[in-house]
Amino acid sequence: MMKAKYWKLSLVTLAAAFFISGCSLQKMAIRSTSGLFQYGIEAIYAEPDLQFAREAIAANLKLLEGFHLADPKNKTLLFMLTQGYASYSLAFLEDEAPERARMFYLRAREYGFQLLRTLPAFKDGIPTQTEQFQQRLKHIRRKDVPILFWTAFAWGGWINLSKHDPQAVYDLNLVKAMMQRVLELDESYFFGAAHLFFGSVYGSLPRMLGGDPEKARQAFERSMSLSNQKFLLAYVYAARYYAATTLNEALFDRYLQTVLDAPDDILPGYELITAVAKAKARRLLQLKEELF
Repeated sequence: MMKAKYWKLSLVTLAAAFFISGCSLQKMAIRSTSGLFQYGIEAIYAEPDLQFAREAIAANLKLLEGFHLADPKNKTLLFMLTQGYASYSLAFLEDEAPERARMFYLRAREYGFQLLRTLPAFKDGIPTQTEQFQQRLKHIRRKDVPILFWTAFAWGGWINLSKHDPQAVYDLNLVKAMMQRVLELDESYFFGAAHLFFGSVYGSLPRMLGGDPEKARQAFERSMSLSNQKFLLAYVYAARYYAATTLNEALFDRYLQTVLDAPDDILPGYELITAVAKAKARRLLQLKEELF
């Protein structure tokens, strides 16, 4: 009887060992593979064909989510999912399917929150009170800027499409604090895109709620300067949130024509961003009568 129990215990132990070993090997394989995905991201950013890029990004995001389920603490996967869903929403959903964009922005934000909780500043959770949140942000370091930026980008994207949601109005101050910290640590990150956030906020809000067209213009021009006028989304956002809101039709046309006349390879390695900017510029020109 004792011998039978011993063998049963041994089999259970052996099975557990194989299971644990299998899980470890699985995670090792995923972590080795996830490094290769960085090359895939670079290839997608360099893709000038919007439709092809759209299909590729959607497929790869689901593949990354599958890997994430198998290795939920993998920071590389979490970052790619945060950046990927936020970028996909901006590039392909905001204009034609805003409700889907809201959903995917939230998904990106949740992955970003998981990443933030791995940082010492947020190891005890993410405060919802503005003052506590700002205190935590003081402990964010320069190397953490990508995590902070893309989480804020996703959160800000959701807010922009949820302006009638009281929670979004409250959350805006938290996102502004995040983007301000990005500017303090590395304002040039991702071609100065944090400046686009502030330009959009200053340009879209009425003065009584903090809007300021002059600050919007300065923010957009700073982003343009940081990229040597090559990050064309800065011109698109300036047209929409500065030229249009100040009813400067000539400037609106000039900004958008600058985008359309630019070479497709003006920003080498980021041809997709240029293609997205041109598509958005064409759309804004079609909406010109509504905006003026």
